[in-house]
Amino acid sequence: MTPRRHGTLTSTLLLVAANALIPVAIFVFATGFFPYKPLLPGLAEYGPLPEYGDPPAPPFDRLVFMVVDALRSDFVYAENSGFQYTQELIRNGGAMPFTAHATSPTVTMPRLKAITTGSIPSFLDVVLNLDEGDDSSSLASQDSWLAQMKAKGVGKLVMYGDDTWLKLFPGIFDRSEGTTSFFVSDFTEVDNNVTRHISDELARDDWNTMVLHYLGLDHIGHKGGPRSSHMIGKQAEMDGIVEQIFSTIESLNHLQSTLFVVCGDHGMNDAGNHGGSSSGETSPALVFMSPKLRAHKTGLQSPLPEHESFQYYTAVEQSDLAPTLAALLGFPVPKNNLGTLIPDFLSFWPNVNDQAQLLMRNAYQILDIIHATFGREVFDLNPTSEACTAPETDYEELACEWQQVSLMAKSMEAADQISPEWVYSMSKWLRKAQSIMSGMASNYDVSRLVLGQVIAAVAVLCALTAAGLCIPEKAASFIPLGTITIAYGIMMFASSYVEEEHHFWYWATSAWLGFLALKRTRGKNHRNSRVSRELLALLALVCTRQLRSWNQTGQKFAGEPDTAKYLVTKDPTGLWLLVGATYFWIYRQLSHRLDGLPAPLGIACASALILAALTFKVAFTQEDAPELVTGLPKVFMNFNPAQGLSLISRARTIFLGLVLATTCALCFILSKKRLSVKTPTIETIHYLYVLLAMTQSRLTNIPLFLTLAAQHEFLGSLDLRPIELSTSSLLLQHMAFFAFGGSNAISSIDLSNAYNGVADYDAAAVGALTFVGNWAGPIFWTLATTLLLLRQKKRRGATGTGTGSGEAALPRGRDLFAGHVALLTVFATCSIAAVMAACTVLRTHLFIWTVFSPKYLYCIAWSVGQHLLVNVGVGGLLFGLGSL
Repeated sequence: MTPRRHGTLTSTLLLVAANALIPVAIFVFATGFFPYKPLLPGLAEYGPLPEYGDPPAPPFDRLVFMVVDALRSDFVYAENSGFQYTQELIRNGGAMPFTAHATSPTVTMPRLKAITTGSIPSFLDVVLNLDEGDDSSSLASQDSWLAQMKAKGVGKLVMYGDDTWLKLFPGIFDRSEGTTSFFVSDFTEVDNNVTRHISDELARDDWNTMVLHYLGLDHIGHKGGPRSSHMIGKQAEMDGIVEQIFSTIESLNHLQSTLFVVCGDHGMNDAGNHGGSSSGETSPALVFMSPKLRAHKTGLQSPLPEHESFQYYTAVEQSDLAPTLAALLGFPVPKNNLGTLIPDFLSFWPNVNDQAQLLMRNAYQILDIIHATFGREVFDLNPTSEACTAPETDYEELACEWQQVSLMAKSMEAADQISPEWVYSMSKWLRKAQSIMSGMASNYDVSRLVLGQVIAAVAVLCALTAAGLCIPEKAASFIPLGTITIAYGIMMFASSYVEEEHHFWYWATSAWLGFLALKRTRGKNHRNSRVSRELLALLALVCTRQLRSWNQTGQKFAGEPDTAKYLVTKDPTGLWLLVGATYFWIYRQLSHRLDGLPAPLGIACASALILAALTFKVAFTQEDAPELVTGLPKVFMNFNPAQGLSLISRARTIFLGLVLATTCALCFILSKKRLSVKTPTIETIHYLYVLLAMTQSRLTNIPLFLTLAAQHEFLGSLDLRPIELSTSSLLLQHMAFFAFGGSNAISSIDLSNAYNGVADYDAAAVGALTFVGNWAGPIFWTLATTLLLLRQKKRRGATGTGTGSGEAALPRGRDLFAGHVALLTVFATCSIAAVMAACTVLRTHLFIWTVFSPKYLYCIAWSVGQHLLVNVGVGGLLFGLGSL
């Protein structure tokens, strides 16, 4: 074996090892970073409190619990709301409104866990929330107010709506019908399937708990945002259901002691998404309703002026629902609860001793959790001791305050009187205990965290060695990529930089393209060639600047004006002109690249594909945001011959056409009959993908493909060395992701096109469409880079020649792609190692669950989805096909 072949084999094995270790490192680290928290088993029971007597009688014996998914507080409380009847109840005292703080992650499953158990869910529930078939997150063995209502044995439990309840509480409901929460294209039937059961159930008297979970409002948010034309109508529909239920409670005798609760599980941001920690996502409405409330509370002003903080009326925690329902319905506080009884309801018990008992039972229950976490000795402090004079930790301070409150209680018990001041002090202590325990670090498995980082470090070493063997370049050539990698790794240790990561890629990409433009346009080229390159360079830099301002992303400036918002609100005609130009461009690219077909037939097929894609996008917008379909698009829709087709049929038609065209192109490659068109055929696949990506992108993002094409042309005009091309690809992939509106927040995941062509929820199909929709830009650059690599291979020959400027020789044909993958693998492994190290070092940081944990999930998507599947898998396949 020659030394070169030996080196090639060694580099290949190292490269395979590095990429194989990526998912291993991710999995091992994740099992230590996202563990299930230990919970107290069994159901809570009333403990003996002889100084207070029996538990106070509850004012309610029946519960209607209505969840409106993504019910942001302003949807109910602010002006221009569709909840007119609910606002009337707030004014006349029949409803008590709150803004319930939903801690991150603001997705349905962990929020329902908090609402029903009062506990703080694991961040792993974000992942489990996406799996419709998962049952590992079941609450069947945990204490909750549902389990307590079941344990009463005096009525049945019924549920209609989001089937997440059925996964969380298997077997607990006596009657139920679930609907899938992920089919976001359905605004109507998903709610009608809930409403049709209400009248019959209210007429029955055999139940004590009815759970209703409506999904339509959340689906509208995902598709069109909080200002969608469908939003007010859906709010009015939900308000009509509130009126139906409340009126029935007033009129039927068996419902006279029914508590009616309406709440959101989370809110939504300005884009209609959720999962992050912005004020809109963490501020759902919470309303308690009953005719009995009028005797205890006077009416409040409603509606209120809109407020950007979304804080209306009294702010409470979502976990406060569990102890509050326990008091109002007469059952023990669930064992793992960290919520506190909402003081506003204490007026239902005019006897102060009853109020004290409810607060003490809540306190003792939280003390059980504190003792299980830190041991009893932590709270065995003398309030006059030195530790209480100057407590060093929050836990010591909490323990000292508990001793003080306890002594006050004992002295008042001796006097047979509990003062309102003590009630206030106890409520304050409960709130503080809740805050400290809720912010407590998770029980990380540090050994697995370290092992995951060791595996990642080994992957880094393998990737670095493979890159050194694959790429015959001077050490100085690696400086740009090395600088980017090191700067990125350092940036992962600062929460603000993680939130605003897009600025790093915007500036780095702009500087790099400017550097390439200056370097290449100063070469000894023909004057006309130089002018052409200079114009392309100028165009590429202008497009890069435009990409930066197209979608505001990140955390600080997410709601600020940008080009996309301007086109939607001020110039929809201009938007449609840009969209039309983009479809015309893709038509021009495809019409002469459908290889093997006669020219007229190729033009006809391309025309049919583009027409189907354009009509789908117009019809989709007509359904989603009809106010944008004006002028020529509206005329186009009226005279569209496919006007009667559903959106699902339209999308399937496009997908079928793309599959047939791609299959045809692959057949020509594999047939080996037209060797002169191999590279154009790969270009055909590239442009077919662009059409798919346009179909899966928001309307406002479609013109961005023109800017990506301009950047691609600019890179193609340069005689780039392989390491320069790989660096360009890395930068442009990340810049495109953020330019299309991506960020490191879960709430930026765009589901608006995830159900194109999907009639029923299918995890694989929806997952693939979601990935294409959110990583449309990075995938574009994977395919575009492959085309540029094939051009280099064809231009310089598979045997390898010099660069023409006295630099190191290029790798041979197959080694060209291996070197490219090696460089991308170096960044992928280093970024994984950096994010893991940041999550480990900062695991007690205030923003560990709101910033660093979502970043780790995105790191997984980039490493496994974009790097392994797209860059290595799809890119390698296309390079291999183009090399035939």
